[in-house]
Amino acid sequence: MKNAAIIERSMQHVWHPCTQMKRHESLPLVPIARAEGVWLYDYEGRRYLDGVSSWWVNLFGHGHPHIKAALVAQLDQLDHVMLAGFTHEPVVKLSEKLGQLTGLGHAFYASDGASATEIALKMSAHYWRNTGRPEKCRFVGLAGGYHGETVGALAVTDIALFREAYAPLVRLAAIVPSPDARAAQPGESAADVATRAADALEVWLQQHHASTAALIIEPLVQCAAGMAMHDASYLRRARALCSRYDVHLVVDEIATGFGRTGTMFAHQQAGIRPDFICLSKGLTGGTLPLSAVLTTDTVYRAFYDDDTTRGFLHSHSYTGNPLACRAALATLELFEQQDVLARNETLARTLTAAFAPLTAHARITNARQLGMIWAWDVATALPDFSSRFHQHAMAHGVLLRPIGNTIYAMPPYVMNEETAQHLARGTLAALNATLADTPESTDGRR
Repeated sequence: MKNAAIIERSMQHVWHPCTQMKRHESLPLVPIARAEGVWLYDYEGRRYLDGVSSWWVNLFGHGHPHIKAALVAQLDQLDHVMLAGFTHEPVVKLSEKLGQLTGLGHAFYASDGASATEIALKMSAHYWRNTGRPEKCRFVGLAGGYHGETVGALAVTDIALFREAYAPLVRLAAIVPSPDARAAQPGESAADVATRAADALEVWLQQHHASTAALIIEPLVQCAAGMAMHDASYLRRARALCSRYDVHLVVDEIATGFGRTGTMFAHQQAGIRPDFICLSKGLTGGTLPLSAVLTTDTVYRAFYDDDTTRGFLHSHSYTGNPLACRAALATLELFEQQDVLARNETLARTLTAAFAPLTAHARITNARQLGMIWAWDVATALPDFSSRFHQHAMAHGVLLRPIGNTIYAMPPYVMNEETAQHLARGTLAALNATLADTPESTDGRR
């Protein structure tokens, strides 16, 4: 099969996500026939280094033999059974393991990150209802926060592109300032910005805690806001304030979990314990859709009752699917068997060194790195910078999708010196090619 044939069929029958379909009249879809390790291959043999881990999900490369073997073995035993009234070993073992890793318990499963957000928000509001405080039913999030695109998740997502079209359907949460370190004034540190943002949160909670169920945060990195990174001190203040004002703290670790920020979960760098944690993306190593929400025993006990209406009456047909749970277990086994977090420290140094010429580029500002995440803001007036850069990167054999004027890399954990150099060279070449598309001065003005 040739690329053109599968592209034509896809355009005729598939509605692609997060896409204005008409743009593919001039920018063809990229058909992928197979994948191996860090590489994606099209139907004509061209390959692309997966520099964004296929939307941040692929931790150990495509087709990892350990995860594949676990899936084959599970398929021979049990493919699926509903989890309402039934149970099975993979979901029990995974719940036990996630409890050990997070310090939380009673995992509730769905299939994607937005669903996990919905579950956490519903659980929080329902908890307050069950404990005689139904007025605590509102939420607060951070400026630039992203937690998914279902209607409930959009309520706590502060990105207009995703939210405005559905505003009549959405019960908007309150928004407080982000601790994004890029907001530092001259002489300020990231910790200073975090303090200012936490002070604003404190003022807001003083006034609205009686009606607030939960604060939701992407710990350390607000990914969709252009990889906005903040100091861990903000999380410590947020935890203390939520405890003081009787508000749940929900940490959205959908993108930041499973080693992306250097620790298994980002919030652990602040030494805090949330009331809810949302997990997805890397949970199955990028093989099957799965998400989970874990919470405290206190929250769980508030639903444990003879009265059915006090139960958490939320469900998905594929909740706790055995295949997805087994893939997640295999993924977590790799962390233990290969001491992944320690190995990633060395790998991160290799990648940072490879990216040095890009970081030193005259048009780069706010170069930043945390764990296995790198980001660079680009001084440019190109209105379509992101699209142009993506096309040039693909031409250089690299899959990268900037967020606005922010280039970022979030590659799989199985990179080596050769693939690191390929990624770094392709990123720099794509930047230069994109900037050459229009005459601009070195400070980014036309």
